[in-house]
Amino acid sequence: MSVNASTADPRLEGRAVRRIVYDAPAIAKRVKELGAEITAAYPDGELLVLGLLKGSFIFLSDLVREINRPLQVDFLVASSYGDNTVSSGNVRLVYDPETRLEGKHILLVEDIVDTGRTLNRLMDLLRARNPRSLEICALLHKHIAEELKYDTRFIGYDAPHEFLVGYGLDHAESFRHLPYIASLQ
Repeated sequence: MSVNASTADPRLEGRAVRRIVYDAPAIAKRVKELGAEITAAYPDGELLVLGLLKGSFIFLSDLVREINRPLQVDFLVASSYGDNTVSSGNVRLVYDPETRLEGKHILLVEDIVDTGRTLNRLMDLLRARNPRSLEICALLHKHIAEELKYDTRFIGYDAPHEFLVGYGLDHAESFRHLPYIASLQ
């Protein structure tokens, strides 16, 4: 069902969305559950939650507040989409974490697992830095990443095969600020 964005939500800049896929209360509930799962999975050791910017920043900020143990936060910036709705396959690392990774539990937080190319490149890079453990947490997983070499240990939602925006996910740098996840027309 389509929603006329110009009358339904002024934050959508006059663009229509096909539907609201996950509303704000559902997202908050799932993030709280993920926080509990992650807390239980890491009973000891140094935990570094490493956010993949820009898409994960809202999810990561909510998630770390639900993880009930000491942790550190840092970020990576990689780019593969540009202004397109499909990954170019060319992954560029724009910002590398400043935090030392060796000997720490590393939880790489991603907004959405799509092609898997970005995650493959980043996981290879992070593994070379000798962490104690290295896992992926994704808010959304489309389960279409035929090239993905690594399992995603923590998944918020199995995502539909649609172009999603909101709650950090963007199209050409727009829509990240929406408090819900919508399918863009």
